[in-house]
Amino acid sequence: MIAYRPATPADAAELGAVATRAYTETFVGLYRQGDLDTFLAAAFGPTGLQAHVAQPAYTIRVACAGGAIVGFCKLGPVVFPGDWPPGAIELHQLYVLAEHLGAGVGPALMDWAIATARAQGGSELLLSVYVDNHRAKRFYARYGFEDIGRYDFAVGETIDEDRIMRLAL
Repeated sequence: MIAYRPATPADAAELGAVATRAYTETFVGLYRQGDLDTFLAAAFGPTGLQAHVAQPAYTIRVACAGGAIVGFCKLGPVVFPGDWPPGAIELHQLYVLAEHLGAGVGPALMDWAIATARAQGGSELLLSVYVDNHRAKRFYARYGFEDIGRYDFAVGETIDEDRIMRLAL
């Protein structure tokens, strides 16, 4: 059974490990190891995701099975370059470990993200997704997210094409 709860500062290291594992599972073989290592340390290490757990600008929900985190969702301020309307919120990550894909964890976290963004007075929810991550793009489209443009996403020295998607709230 999956239990959901807000993340706490005590979850920081485990969240970083889960994010690293989920990202690596999804994009295995896509990046040079040095680029991947640089990205993972910055995005999910002590100054990235792990620090965000304790910052009030971010809201993180975890999914747990047997007491271990198996997925999470993080909302926060929009960091994409551009002119975003007041009240825009970014869905920074929605990650689920491979063995829990298809078990309803992703939809439960997405439902939470949309409801939380609305409760926070959000005008729209934005996210970026790798251009060739077709499974994720289909998932977001089912919720009404629309592709609104390109975003160059750096993984170390590798620049990927991501798509920015938006859901009006």
